[in-house]
Amino acid sequence: MANEYDVVVLGGGTGGYVAAIAAAKKGQRVAVVEKDKLGGTCLHRGCIPTKALLRSAEVLETVKQAAAFGVTLGSDSGLETSTINFVNAQARKQKIVDQLEAGVKGLMKKGKIDVFYGTGTILGPSIFSPTAGTISITYSDDQEPEMIIPKSLIIATGSQPQSLPGLNFDEETVLSSDGMLQLEALPESLVIVGGGVIGMEWASMLHDFGVKVTVLEYADRIIPTEDAELSRTLQRIKTKKGITIVTKAKVLADTFTKTEDGITIQAEVKGETITYSAEKIMVSVGRKANTTSIGLQNTAIKTDRDFIEVNDHYQTAESHMYAIGDCIPTMQLAHVAMHEGQAAVDHIVDGDSEKMNYDQVPRCVYTTPEIASVGISEAQAKERGHEVKVGKFNFQGNGKALVFGEAEGFIKVVADKETNDLLGVSIIGPHATDLISEAGLAQVLDATPWEIGTTIHPHPTLSEALAEAALAVDGNAVHG
Repeated sequence: MANEYDVVVLGGGTGGYVAAIAAAKKGQRVAVVEKDKLGGTCLHRGCIPTKALLRSAEVLETVKQAAAFGVTLGSDSGLETSTINFVNAQARKQKIVDQLEAGVKGLMKKGKIDVFYGTGTILGPSIFSPTAGTISITYSDDQEPEMIIPKSLIIATGSQPQSLPGLNFDEETVLSSDGMLQLEALPESLVIVGGGVIGMEWASMLHDFGVKVTVLEYADRIIPTEDAELSRTLQRIKTKKGITIVTKAKVLADTFTKTEDGITIQAEVKGETITYSAEKIMVSVGRKANTTSIGLQNTAIKTDRDFIEVNDHYQTAESHMYAIGDCIPTMQLAHVAMHEGQAAVDHIVDGDSEKMNYDQVPRCVYTTPEIASVGISEAQAKERGHEVKVGKFNFQGNGKALVFGEAEGFIKVVADKETNDLLGVSIIGPHATDLISEAGLAQVLDATPWEIGTTIHPHPTLSEALAEAALAVDGNAVHG
């Protein structure tokens, strides 16, 4: 007899395991089906491992600049020539991942959540259930397949890197972000196709590790989803450091060639065809939903470009089936998947859930310097019909930023001129990804720039820069 559960979660990534924990806390009998490892892309192939390596790059850069801080490590130490031990950096990364995975397993045990490590497929109506949704689980070993029957199903199957025609991943010469994390040695040079968030984080990290990096971006600027001034500032800083960034570059995938030394590929740039050479190439042009082989054809669930269509409560066309995270057409961020999972569980158990406001989702880019934003940009605000007023404060005027030796960048606050509503905050500079949470809370609480600016911020801190930018909206910045 197949096992029956109140809630089954298909996919044990960040959104999936958080949804499972939320359901268990509400007294549900819960199971998770995961074909690989708990934690999914974020823990094993995304957020955590890349940020661990970015931290190594940050430490390396700090060591190289030690003399500027008056620090000497022994005689003739030559700190500016320090290099990365990539094997050790990878080992540190894996230790962090393993520790966090063990923590997730502990949470499953604590919540009395059953975890099935196998490949789950959604079945249609059958002898097991008169409605679609029974999960057939197959295993890679000789273990017999089994069935589990949920009253409610949450699909959280995530996404995978998108390739380009003619640039299919072999994870040796043509690499995805997944393959990059498995490198045993650094290449001497790399072409990155795609200057979005993932591409620029890798470009920032690898350049600091000593790799010669070229970024080819199709749009007219890198990080095209963020404020244009932030994009231009990051490009200026990275170009000055030595990264080659080419925008409006149409990569001609059919020109890709393997050579004795690595690869060559051509791109059309301003009407000219240019050849680029490197040891390896990384393709970072977005991610596609993992939905094509999970049995959706056995259900009434609808998809658009492989993304599952859902309503405001994350219900699919099958009302007892929900979908969250990267497999639906919302923001592909781990913290978004977490909140979507919680909302889906609330609707399953309580019959209602609060509609998520995606404008209030913080967005972070872990380059050096970091970028973070919440709300809408100045350009988006104008497109939506707002008459805006803008405050800006440069980190060069912030004492803590100067103490850190990281004074490049600024904070921009955008508000509605008539209502004084806070519309958005954008940051490029030190610890931007930590600073953005105050702006996010201000949006949730419907705070005005004046309220942010007149809140007492401790001195000296980086957070003072946000207060100054908020005051600058009405021309009242103290140090601006």
